[in-house]
Amino acid sequence: MVAPALLLLLALPAGAWRGLGLPCRPCVQCCRPAWPPAAPGPGAHVSDGDTWAGLPRLRPTIDISILKGEKGEVGVRGRSGRSGKQGPPGSRGLRGRKGQKGQAGLPGAQCARTYAAFSVGRSEGLHSADALQAVTFDTELVNLDGAFDLASGHFLCTAPGVYFLSLNVHTWNYKETYLHIMRNAHAAAVLYAQPSERSVMQAQSLLLPLAAGDAVWVRMFQRDRDNAIFGEHGDLYITFSGHLVKPDAELCWPRRHASSQGPPS
Repeated sequence: MVAPALLLLLALPAGAWRGLGLPCRPCVQCCRPAWPPAAPGPGAHVSDGDTWAGLPRLRPTIDISILKGEKGEVGVRGRSGRSGKQGPPGSRGLRGRKGQKGQAGLPGAQCARTYAAFSVGRSEGLHSADALQAVTFDTELVNLDGAFDLASGHFLCTAPGVYFLSLNVHTWNYKETYLHIMRNAHAAAVLYAQPSERSVMQAQSLLLPLAAGDAVWVRMFQRDRDNAIFGEHGDLYITFSGHLVKPDAELCWPRRHASSQGPPS
């Protein structure tokens, strides 16, 4: 309130000061004089006898610092500004210390493995008596879980997956050799040798996917010639073998459904 009152008093004309009833005191200069003093204008009349002509002209100024009020109270905090743009990622920090070794986990379940294999032979030779004739066997070399039936010559699949099958025979002189490796009622591969005056060993092998319940066997096929395979006691010329290479549980492709046709009787 002090600063506005001083400004109001300064704005009053000179004759109004006496009417206010203020006590008369000697005039004291409260303002700093303007420096350098302003020179008289070109049109100003200056006489030699004028006492004030040689004095510098003063221009009154007000020291604003004496009119400054007390410091006000802190205002209400404004709203937070918008978030700035995300800065570049900082440099990678130092590598921390290695942690303590954790506790040993519980033992896992034992890995279940699936096995299937057979290997059988025939010691006697065989001549085809019918157009289609199953080859039976009389010697058991390997027969896991008894899946191969010697009397019928059939291997019954109980562990589905991919199997490796192999058939080996000895041809008969001057006779044709014509055999099929069968999966159920369908021929999967052929073993063939033309009639010759010399007998030779002949072989056929393949990989074959089998479903549970599929039967694998060997069939002799007779055409217009005699069909025979050679064999004699004491030596094993005719063998039929197979084993599981990879079970269905470990394969990536969808499992093959069991054939609608079962093994032939």
